[in-house]
Amino acid sequence: MFYYVLKYVILGPLLRLLFRPRIEGLEHIPEKGAAIVAGNHLSFSDHFLMPAIIRRRITFLAKAEYFTGPGLKGRLTAAFFRSAGQIPVDRSGKEAGQAAIREGLGVLNKGELLGIYPEGTRSHDGRLYKGKVGVAVMAIKAQVPVVPCAMVGTFEIQPPGKVVPRIKQVTIRFGEPLDFARYAGMENQKAAIRAVTDEIMYAILGLSGQEYVDEYAVKAKAAQAEQTKKFPRLRR
Repeated sequence: MFYYVLKYVILGPLLRLLFRPRIEGLEHIPEKGAAIVAGNHLSFSDHFLMPAIIRRRITFLAKAEYFTGPGLKGRLTAAFFRSAGQIPVDRSGKEAGQAAIREGLGVLNKGELLGIYPEGTRSHDGRLYKGKVGVAVMAIKAQVPVVPCAMVGTFEIQPPGKVVPRIKQVTIRFGEPLDFARYAGMENQKAAIRAVTDEIMYAILGLSGQEYVDEYAVKAKAAQAEQTKKFPRLRR
């Protein structure tokens, strides 16, 4: 119930008023039945802007840190994400990927929309990074379409480290659903799930116009942090 209060009464109208999102391809979101919406991830604002404009309820797999933060801010953040129906996923350890897949399949098996960011984390520099294969495993195993989505302008309104977003118009684009029925039963084949993931990322790239980096975002972030540690002036 609180999800719809946020969407239609509190947060949704406010976001539409402030950011005046330009929406393209919304008709590609199926009106019923299970589907995955796979998008780029440029900003913390993405968590709110995309769900605000999709007519159906959409559930995202959110990092567990959003549910375990300390102090009043942490409790409020956790309460918000739980009320919005988001599912915490522990991204550490060997079983993290499998846990995320299980949770995602649970959403899809109920005939609902699942939102996922294949990059696995926010882009730290506005570029599009290599996708993780979990989205492909879920799409093949559940035999559901994948709708590519591109958030355009959200990096500029709220890049990493910026708490209060700038008030500026953004664009949200949805592409035609991708059908991976031809890969049925191949969710355990590395070549197949890599091919599906790359096709999804290529569709997102076509919608977003970002520069693509054939490297995982987490690895690129770690390399940048190490470089900054060695050369502090790079912070400027």
